[in-house]
Amino acid sequence: MSPARGKDVRRRLVRSPGAVAGTALLLGLFLFAYAGPPLAGWGYADIDYRALHSPPGARHWLGTNRIGQDVFVQSARGLQKSLLVGTLAAAVSTVLAAAVGVCAGYFGGWTDRVLTFCVDLLLVVPAFLVLAAVAPRLRAAGWLAYAGLIAAFGWMITARAVRALTRSLRERQFVVVARYMGVAPLVVIRRHILPHLASFLVTDATVTVAGAVISETGLAYFGFGAQPPDVSLGTLIADASDVPTTYPWMFYVPAGLLVLLILAFHLIGDALRRALDPVTAAAAVRGAP
Repeated sequence: MSPARGKDVRRRLVRSPGAVAGTALLLGLFLFAYAGPPLAGWGYADIDYRALHSPPGARHWLGTNRIGQDVFVQSARGLQKSLLVGTLAAAVSTVLAAAVGVCAGYFGGWTDRVLTFCVDLLLVVPAFLVLAAVAPRLRAAGWLAYAGLIAAFGWMITARAVRALTRSLRERQFVVVARYMGVAPLVVIRRHILPHLASFLVTDATVTVAGAVISETGLAYFGFGAQPPDVSLGTLIADASDVPTTYPWMFYVPAGLLVLLILAFHLIGDALRRALDPVTAAAAVRGAP
């Protein structure tokens, strides 16, 4: 991306209500997750035996759960875990999609056929059933294994899109000239292909974070996520799923945080897509007074 276009993209992002709202919301959630627990004065595994099922109050700001653990601190800890899993899974998934898609699209031939066959094969595999079957064996490995597992089944659609974009870029004049000049393929990819894919990959990674958080929450809801005493938003929602009306603070706090987190990433992703899309940018210029 040229400096002029980068400046134009930043200007459109600053003027986008969605980008501003999403960024502010995400910053607020980060502050809640990492600055909130020290302020509360409780640990996420601490138990207050004098406050079982206690409603929100001065001692416990968002109440306690059925064994006296502070809901505020537990929700902050769960949000930390969901953010880590979602961000790591999205990063690994995007890198994998970029590597496979670029190789398939640029080299073509048998490389394209083998990689496309693998992508198509993984696309027809019922990912959630595989995750549910494999996840119990990974409990000892911790949340890193779950992030890797979610990433392993979240890159195929992006890889196909990257492959199509790369096949188009491969025929552009600057790439053809570089090939005829004897520039090594990996250098051509690094200098001429990946920079043109960067905007798409950044936008896709932002949206993928939300999908990874939902996947982790789903796994945790069915008992395959973070293991006690650790928690995630999914385990907190699952623990309180039978008492949403009796003890609403136990259910609605982690559920509300999950909704806000997904909303923040979707707002930022949509704003990035609009800011980086040349068609949208041209329409905005034409509509400008």
